[in-house]
Amino acid sequence: MSASAPSPPVVVDAEPLPRQEEVLTDAALAFVAELHRRFTPRRDELLARRAERRAEIARTATLDFLPETAAIRADDSWRVAPCPPALQDRRVEITGPTDRKMTINALNSGARVWLADFEDASSPTWHNVVLGQLNLIDAYTRNIDFTDPASGKSYALRPAEELATVVVRPRGWHLDERHLRDADGRRIPGALVDFGLYFFHNARRLLDLGMGPYFYLPKLESHLEARLWNDVFVFAQDHLGIPQGTVRATVLIETITAAFEMEEILYELRDHASGLNAGRWDYLFSIIKNFRDAGPEFVLPDRNAVTMTAPFMRAYTELLVRTCHRRGAHAIGGMAAFIPSRRDPEVNRVAFEKVRADKDREAGDGFDGSWVAHPDLVPIAMESFDKVLGDRPHQKDRLREDVEVEAADLLAVGSLDAKPTYAGLVNAVQVGIRYIEAWLRGLGAVAIFHLMEDAATAEISRSQVWQWINAGVVLDNGERVTADLARRVAADDLAHLRAELGEDAFAAGRWRQAHDLFLTVALDEEYTDFLTLPAYERLEG
Repeated sequence: MSASAPSPPVVVDAEPLPRQEEVLTDAALAFVAELHRRFTPRRDELLARRAERRAEIARTATLDFLPETAAIRADDSWRVAPCPPALQDRRVEITGPTDRKMTINALNSGARVWLADFEDASSPTWHNVVLGQLNLIDAYTRNIDFTDPASGKSYALRPAEELATVVVRPRGWHLDERHLRDADGRRIPGALVDFGLYFFHNARRLLDLGMGPYFYLPKLESHLEARLWNDVFVFAQDHLGIPQGTVRATVLIETITAAFEMEEILYELRDHASGLNAGRWDYLFSIIKNFRDAGPEFVLPDRNAVTMTAPFMRAYTELLVRTCHRRGAHAIGGMAAFIPSRRDPEVNRVAFEKVRADKDREAGDGFDGSWVAHPDLVPIAMESFDKVLGDRPHQKDRLREDVEVEAADLLAVGSLDAKPTYAGLVNAVQVGIRYIEAWLRGLGAVAIFHLMEDAATAEISRSQVWQWINAGVVLDNGERVTADLARRVAADDLAHLRAELGEDAFAAGRWRQAHDLFLTVALDEEYTDFLTLPAYERLEG
């Protein structure tokens, strides 16, 4: 009797997709399985450590720079590895998911970098996960085009020298991929799936093109999580015979805990680091998450009232620029999320002026580049950075030694004059429900009220509602924020959507599910760390 065939290292539990065999090869899946075997146990330990640290913050209501890593911060001798030519000039970066049309438009946008997103701007349906990888492969082999079935418009790549450099953002450490399991039936972390498939198929190809596998690392909460990523990079390069240091990673400093460990994060990744990025919504979401029971001094006003010029946000961004330039890394600014109107020039004029002022501020503060969400914003952001940089690729020579930031500066949330308003509550509910509904249909980047929103928007929206309820906030109209008030606002919005869309379109969407999920994560007594965790279990495909 012949021996039975060995179990495959990775079990694919999904309906087959067109051309998926080009992505899910036996060798690629074996590589992902080895990443999973080596690194998932430590990923699990670090997720448990997050919970322990959150409990400590709840007990002490404070954070500080780590005493055990003070020597790293004090040592002036170390720098990150020299930047590769393809990442020297990052003055404008465009972000977006990896669907076929976006892949072509982003590469053609005129931006220096495209953040190809498998994370907050992508709903992790199996279709998006696998075919997004295929679209990147097709882009590098120039085997990509797209014809819009609605308009008949065709899209194709410009010459190679005009294309943006790709930097891929895999999912955060907390998300698993339910369609890929090991032999024991355990889900594989989405971060390792996204990284592993991309690196396996493209690392050598990118080297041949004069570039490399470049990554944005999201949602890190400590330098130990950066150390894990560095170990993944070292192993992956050795395993596939790629020269060490080929990988480059930019870390999003989008959690309050990571803001206290910027230097340590760069140090852990120093052979592979290329920079840090200053976000906004995820950073505010993290402040609420970590200090949600720390008292009224951590209650945030309406999300749109918390600009990057708020004192605690300026402390965070200026510390980031100083840290990056001290260590030879790029400092990348935040998102311009405005979506231009095709009907209202006045809306565009006002919004463009705000974008220009924001990008002028970032360039003047020493940032080396910044993000936009739409191709029409590329020339505006480019002009802001061109005025400061000229022909230079960056301004790392601006060391910002004038910046001195203490722990209290990063935590001075209560210094804001703005207060929560009823309009802010309504907006949080409206945006949260609209985004979740689109996400459940497989869309991760969604235009809502002239802004391109992603999962971070929904996180800050539902977190603010949760915080205001639990803090007993009284709004500008005299109403106290309660669960009943939030339910009433959500019910009114659902009724408005039904009337606006019509019964057929309303029924074809996921509006009721989105409404219910938003209220669940906004009203539950126990705070849900990431709304995408329960949302993922409701995601079709």
